[in-house]
Amino acid sequence: MPYREKTVEKLYWSIGEVGVELGVNASLIRFWEKQFGTIKPRRTSKGDRLYTRKEIDHLRTIQHLVKEKGFTLNGAREQMRNNEPTPPDKQGALSAALLKVRDSLLEIRDTLDQSATQ
Repeated sequence: MPYREKTVEKLYWSIGEVGVELGVNASLIRFWEKQFGTIKPRRTSKGDRLYTRKEIDHLRTIQHLVKEKGFTLNGAREQMRNNEPTPPDKQGALSAALLKVRDSLLEIRDTLDQSATQ
């Protein structure tokens, strides 16, 4: 049996790591945290914030709505309350899967059209 190295996923990221991943300053992350109130990172004994993957995805969604879609903070808050949008990093995979389904359906349609004309 071949050796497979185990991959260990981190459970918590610091605010600096989250800032680098999202490409924003730590102060903006703290601002969003206060404005939206739904992100509550754990704290170390020193008071440093520790974010889970779910919280990072939530921050990414906020960033997408505010920075890319042009929502105001109130608009983004309302959008998230009414309809939890798909985070941008998952949209690419979802789009690719939908394109595959579309291509398969078009192929089936063409096959049926050819059968009908014969």
